[in-house]
Order: sequence, then C-alpha cells, then structure tokens
Amino acid sequence: MSASTEKELEQKYLDNVIDKVKQAEQNAEEKIKTARHDIKGINKQIDDIHLNTTTYSGMMDTAMSFRAQQQMLDERQNSWQHAADRLATLQRLEKKPYFARIDFREEGATETESVYIGLASFTDKPDHFLVYDWRAPISSVYYEGKLGKVKYQTPIGEQEVDLTLKRQFQIKDGVIVTIFDTDEQVGDQMLLDALGNHSSAKMKSIVTTIQRKQNEIIRDTKDDLLFVQGAAGSGKTAAVLQRVAWLLYRYRGNLTSSQVVLFSPNQLFNDYIDQVLPELGEHNMVQMTYFQFANRRVPKLHVQNLEQRFESHNDKISQNAQRLLTSLRYFNATERYAKHLGHANMRFRNLMFNGKVFLSKDKIKEIYYSFNNNYNLGNRLDGTKEELIKYLNYRVSSEMRNKWVEDEIQSLSKEEIDNLFNNQSREFDDEDKEYKFLARQIVMRAFAPIKRAIDHNQWLNINGQFLHLLRVTPKLIDLADYGINESQWKEYVDEIKEGLKKRNVSANGITIYLYLYDLITGKRGQRDIRYVFVDEVQDYDAYQLAYLKYRFPRAKFTLLGDLNQAIFTHENSRSLLQQLGTMFDPEKTKVVQLTKSYRSTKQITDFTKHILIDGEAIEAFERDGAKPQVYQVSDEERAVEDVIDILDKYQADHDAVAIIGKTLADSEALYQKLLAKNVKTTLIRTENQRLVKGPIIVPSYLAKGLEFDAVIVWDANDQQYHGDDERQLLYTICSRAMHELSLISIGNVTSLLDQVPNNEYEKVNDDK
Repeated sequence: MSASTEKELEQKYLDNVIDKVKQAEQNAEEKIKTARHDIKGINKQIDDIHLNTTTYSGMMDTAMSFRAQQQMLDERQNSWQHAADRLATLQRLEKKPYFARIDFREEGATETESVYIGLASFTDKPDHFLVYDWRAPISSVYYEGKLGKVKYQTPIGEQEVDLTLKRQFQIKDGVIVTIFDTDEQVGDQMLLDALGNHSSAKMKSIVTTIQRKQNEIIRDTKDDLLFVQGAAGSGKTAAVLQRVAWLLYRYRGNLTSSQVVLFSPNQLFNDYIDQVLPELGEHNMVQMTYFQFANRRVPKLHVQNLEQRFESHNDKISQNAQRLLTSLRYFNATERYAKHLGHANMRFRNLMFNGKVFLSKDKIKEIYYSFNNNYNLGNRLDGTKEELIKYLNYRVSSEMRNKWVEDEIQSLSKEEIDNLFNNQSREFDDEDKEYKFLARQIVMRAFAPIKRAIDHNQWLNINGQFLHLLRVTPKLIDLADYGINESQWKEYVDEIKEGLKKRNVSANGITIYLYLYDLITGKRGQRDIRYVFVDEVQDYDAYQLAYLKYRFPRAKFTLLGDLNQAIFTHENSRSLLQQLGTMFDPEKTKVVQLTKSYRSTKQITDFTKHILIDGEAIEAFERDGAKPQVYQVSDEERAVEDVIDILDKYQADHDAVAIIGKTLADSEALYQKLLAKNVKTTLIRTENQRLVKGPIIVPSYLAKGLEFDAVIVWDANDQQYHGDDERQLLYTICSRAMHELSLISIGNVTSLLDQVPNNEYEKVNDDK
C-alpha cells in the first residue's frame, strides 16, 4: 500500500475517534448539568426540612430525613466530579487522541490486532477500546520491544506477542502531520522534534518519547529500592513523574496520590513540575523539600536554609565532624544511645505555673524511672504522661481552695459565668456546690497550658538530650576514624550549643534531633505512605535517607540523582550507593543507569561532560547546535555589556533564558547593574518564588533540576570556580542549557575548563 493511501486510512480512523470523543464530551457535559441541577434541588430540600424537635420520634424523623438527603447529595457530587474529570480527559484527547499504534498477533491467534496508544483510554462502547492508555499492560510492548517476539507483564503474569508494526504519529489540531514506522522504541525523528522545542516555565509529560530504560523505571513493581543514576538531562525526573502516574493507574483503588511523597530539591522545582501529573489526568502527589518536612516538626527552631547551606565554609575539623554525623554508623549509634535512656540520662524540664515550679524535673525523672525495666521508651513516656495528668487532677482540687480563685469568682461578669457553665445544668443543691463548680472550672482553665505542655511532651528537654548525645559521642564512636580528637570534638559541640541558644540548627543536626525525639517518644512513622521518591539524592546523606526509611516504614523507595551533581555533599555522595546497600535487601534493590543526555545539544553535552573527571560515560543525543562560548574580559563593566549583548541575541531566539550566578550576592549585584542600564530581569532570591517568563537571574543552588533554552554563566573565573570540589557545581550550572550556553569570566577563565578540548567551545577575548 502506498504511503499516501496509508496516511488517508489513518486520517479516517483519527477523524472517527475525534467524532466519538466529541460525542462523549457532550454526554459528560449533560451529566455535569444534570448533577448540578440535582445538587441545587437537594440543597433546597435540605433547607426545607422542618425541624421537629418537640418529641424524640420527631427528632429521629428529622435526623433520618437529613441523612437521606445528605447521602443523595454526596452521590450527586461524586457523579459531578467524575463527569468533570472525564470531560477534562476528553478535552485533552480531542486535540491529540493518540501518538502511536502497534500491530501484533497473540500466541495461537491468526488475526493481527491493532492498538492505538494515547494519554488516556477511550471506549465508544463497553470493552471496545479505540485508544489504550499508555500505562495499560499492552502499551508496554510499544516502549519495550523491537519488531518480533515481545514479552510484557500483565496482572495475571507474563504474556508474549509477535509485534509486526510499530508506528508513531505527529498530530496537530486533528490532522496527521507525519507517520513514522520504526523498529526502535521511539524513533529519533520524534525525539528530535520533542527536544527541539522551547523550554517553558513548566515541565511537560514525556509520554510520547519514553525510552526503554525509562520504561524500566516507570513500570518497576518488585523492588523496595529503585536507584536511578542519571546524567544531567537524561530524563530521570520526567521518568519518575510518569512512574507516579503509572503506579496510580496500576494500583487504582488501592493507591491514592496522598500515599505518594516526592522530596524535591527546592520549592522552585516543585512549581516547575506541578503540571506533569494533572496533564496525565492524575492528582499531584504530596510534594515537599526535605527541610520543609523537618521544619514542620520544629517550628521554634531555624533550620539552615539552602542559601546558608551553600555558603557555609567549613574548616577541615567541621568537615570531618559532619562526615561522622551524616553516616549510617552514627544513625545506628543514635539508636543505641536511645535504648540506654531507658536506664539513665534522660533530660527533663520543670513544668511551670505562674512563674513558679509546678512540678520539678527531679520529680518527673523519679516518675519516669519508676516503671519496670522492661518498659520501652514509648510505653515509659505514656506511663509518665498518665501519672502527670493524675498529679494535675489532684492539684486542681487543692488549688480550688486558694485565695486567687475566690478573688476571680468575685470579679466574674454574667457573660463569663455563662461561658463557664457552657450549657450545663445550673441546678445546685446549695451555693457551696455552685461555688465549687465555678472554682473547678477556673482552675482547670488556668491549668490548661500545663495540660497542653504534658500532652505535647514539653517536660522532655530535647535540646539538652540532643547536646548530651553529641557530648557522649566519643563513647559511642571512635573519633579517630574520622580524623578528630576529643578537644576538637568538644569545641565543635560547643559551637552547636551556641547555635541552639539562638534557636539555630544545622541541616544535618536537624535529622539527628528529630530521630532522637522519635525514638524517645516511640513514634513509629507514617505507615500509610506507600511510595517515597527522593530527587537529587546526591545532596542527601546516609543518615537522612536512613531516617526517611524509618519515618516511612511501609514505603517502597525510588531514589534518583546524579552523583556528578553533588553540590552540598561533595565527596560523601560517592559512598552513598555503598551505604544504601546495607539499608535495603540487595535482592529487592535495582540500580538503573541513564547515561544518554537528551536535554542539551550534542555540543553542550560534550562540553559539560569534559568539565568532570571521568565524565566520558555521558552520551550526547545527536541534536546539533552552536558551540558554547567562553568570554574572557578584564573588567566588570565590559562583562556586564557582554551579558546585555548575549541576552539580546538569546531573547530573539528563545523563550526561557537564565543567567546563573554562583551565590545570591553575585546574582543580586548583577541584577542591580543590569537594572541601572534599564535591562529588566527577574531575580530569583528564594526557593518560594515563581518561575516567570522573560530572562531570570538565579543563584546556582536554586537552578537544580531546572532547564532553560539558553544559559549565561556569570563570572566563571578562577577565583569563583577553583579546585576539584567545585567541578560538580560548574557541571550542574552548565548542564541546565538546552540550546545555547555562554560563560563570562572577569579575569582568567576557571581552570576547571582546562581538560575540555579546545575544539568543543569558542573562546571570545572581548576587551575592546
């Protein structure tokens, strides 16, 4: 059959599908209208229900009527929500119902079946699929295999088919633009078209271009730990978001988006990816950064933010101490220390009332250690709480006789007395009983803060306990293994103590603090969370990951990152895989490596990979573009002029352009200089800002995970970027660029480019 006839037949099928989708849209709109009308009617009926409260049977009848109407209302609202969701899906399908077709024969069958694959399933009558969801088991054949025998997983086990055709479509406004028949999972032409598009302020779904390795990540069900090591731009985050969508589809009815948590590098990134799942017809999972997760639990402490983490300059002793505190070994030592607290060394605080000691810490300690030795920490805490409440109740009775209570009763207004009775009967046998009732209410109200303090464990001195753990660390771990002596350690702990006095705690300190608190209080973690995703895992340490595993004991973990982009943990990221190996069952651990970078042009990928030592493992996708340009100028004024010139050129060709400074101070200074020359940009100062259209200036640590059409690296000189520990940072910054990249250096260009072959970039000496 000729290509033109083939295209005509495919267009005819497409027209038929779009017609049926439009009919289904009309049906969904009718259902929405009917449900809205019904909801209005039921609300009116609820308003009209006569409240008969004069007799018990009248009250029961009223309650039953209310209940029946409420159930009907719930049903109609569900029906309305279902129809609205369906309509949203159909509207997406109308623009582009599918992107691929496969033809195959099942074992023993003589007929060939055709399946069209799109963003969602669509049937025109029960079980008659015109389009299959990309997540359906049969769709896996499209992503997995070449023509010939292909195996795929179904809920009832492995199936095999003979794949005879794999076809890809480019459809625009209901018209087939191009058809590709291919033997690959996704043809290069389709990928090139997708990758050649401009960046936007939101990440898009990659359903049409999922590669085989990415499909392996998306559809993994058997592993407790899936570790995805992927080069910059290899599609690891996109694949993981499709994985969330696939899991929600695969376990529909048993898994909801609220049981899936994604830890992302910063809030900017959350904003960038928040459209991917809704685009696929799913609700977003719970998204937060690790430090939002920690901060929620300790509102009175200031946890180091991203900027403070990035800009903290640690001496060798501090680095060694952090290496100890972030290790899996120290995580296990914390647990050993906590077990010992069941026998001694628990720290307590006085419970205060009106500026005086209500119950001393010594008395609390006596109660805490009065329980049998076989009480674990959680039971011991509960037992102590019970005793403290008993003591509080006992003190209510004795406090009622005090003079201040009598004075307060004398000064009560009528309104205050009414509030104290709070709808209770006022029939007392005598005045004395009424006085006692009011006295009890007043004392209980006054004691409310003590009751809250008992309930919220404020009688535990967690700050003191945390410092005690640090002080006794030399008894738990041999400091010499980390190149520290005892006096250096004492000095380091004293610094932490001074920070705590000002309510400051470091990024690694907060995890130890929280884990210790959880062990003492017997918290067992959130057992309802089923899947945990950690993005940019190279910036986590082993202690944090072990703590997440403890907090989410029933969850399967997907960790993704690039060990070449560790900008907070540096050398520790190298031992991360090794330490993870001891946390998870090796039989249920899978490591997937994505070495091909799709984000950038071949020229940019080749340039960035040579900044790294051993960066050769990164493969560039064959998409051509301009070579990166490196400008070396002698003064700042000339450098700013160059930024303006490059910005003009980039903005003419691209939508998303970023200037990336090393620190916030660098970025702020450049922003002001451009402003003085009437060049408008948006400075991203914090992770809570929104990504906006137009050129942005962003410090390096906030650019993680993002991508831009064109990137200007501001002041890449030898003072700013020097030494091997900043290779990963420079690589991370440069690898944000999709189509064009320029580096500007005031003075000598960073020596980190010394090993990049000269023919991979253009040098521009621009001192005019």
